[in-house]
Amino acid sequence: MATVELRFSALPEHVRTARLVAAAVARRAGVDEAVLDEVRLAVGEACTRAVGLHQSGGISAPVHVALIEEEKQFSIEVGDESPGSVPGGSASGADPDGSDAETEEDEMGLAVISGLVDDVEVIAGEHGGLIRMSWPTTPPAVALP
Repeated sequence: MATVELRFSALPEHVRTARLVAAAVARRAGVDEAVLDEVRLAVGEACTRAVGLHQSGGISAPVHVALIEEEKQFSIEVGDESPGSVPGGSASGADPDGSDAETEEDEMGLAVISGLVDDVEVIAGEHGGLIRMSWPTTPPAVALP
């Protein structure tokens, strides 16, 4: 099992880098070329969500991304450090400072990810959240001499 890990400051300009790295590693892992745009988009949505949670929560810790190559599958895990980043609601309840708009944006991002990825899992906890996405891989073709 090969793993590539990224950590980046929670700034929107770093999301593009995460997307490019994810697509390159997915290609090398054997993810079908037709699916690479979905990988890029899903990683972009997950990273944008994590950046938003960090910025709105005043969290200075980096966003972390793990790109995991297994025998027949390629997985990406995007983690945030936002406590109780519960999909569909905030851990502290309604906030008059516009968290309804943030919650709606969060739900939309998760809906986009779910539409792009067949195998997706969203985990939220007191120490942060994790979005795990997986795609099947095909073994590389063996070149004949």
